Amino acid sequence: MSIYYFKNIYFMDKEIKNIFPFFIIQGVRMEYLEILKDTFLTDDRYMYIVNGVIFSIGITLFSAILGIILGLLLAIMKLSHWYPFKRIKALENFNPLSKIAYIYIDIIRGTPVVVQLMILANLIFVGVLRETPILVIGGIAFGLNSGAYVAEIIRAGIEGLDKGQMEAGRALGLSYSQTMRKIIVPQAIKNILPALVSEFITLLKETSIIGFIGGVDLLRSASIITSQTYRGVEPLLAVGIIYLILTSIFTAFMRKVERGLKVSD
Repeated sequence: MSIYYFKNIYFMDKEIKNIFPFFIIQGVRMEYLEILKDTFLTDDRYMYIVNGVIFSIGITLFSAILGIILGLLLAIMKLSHWYPFKRIKALENFNPLSKIAYIYIDIIRGTPVVVQLMILANLIFVGVLRETPILVIGGIAFGLNSGAYVAEIIRAGIEGLDKGQMEAGRALGLSYSQTMRKIIVPQAIKNILPALVSEFITLLKETSIIGFIGGVDLLRSASIITSQTYRGVEPLLAVGIIYLILTSIFTAFMRKVERGLKVSD
């Protein structure tokens, strides 16, 4: 046999060795795609995640609205100047509204949200209230918790404004509540918007503990899929990616709102 024959054999063997890993990689990819298909598409298991997304977004919106309303109310109470016992020397500086707000905020911020959720579900919503939807129970629990943090954010934003704003409003003949509503709060919102965005992103992720009282959110949906397929990584990765997408969309939207507020100035 000629030397050229052996050279051809050598180069052909080398090419086969180079191509062989490619087929292995392709085979692994196809096998993993089959695993993903079996994990999410078989028996329409992806619907657990779809329903989990809807549930998580719904409870977050409910909690956020409640948290903003409660937080604004608590912030105003904390900053109020209402002293109904001025004539009593020992109580002349006692402000009941401010004291109630301080106590509420301290209790809520000092206890874990999961404890608050369990207390609300197992001690408050019992008896005739037992049939209350889990979304409502969770929304109230997370809203009450978020309200304490929103109150501190709003309070800091209001106190960060020039004190001359309040004095100017009072000089124009506005009452304290009118000045807060028409002058102080609108300006404070522009300053506290970034902090509020962070709070609501945290709120979205906090809703993942709703599974403690039977709610099927994103994280719970991943657990259900894992229990049926014995695949733990893929459902959790899918849920993590969805949380990232949701928070990214919300952040982009709020940045657009923030830019719009700056332009309006």
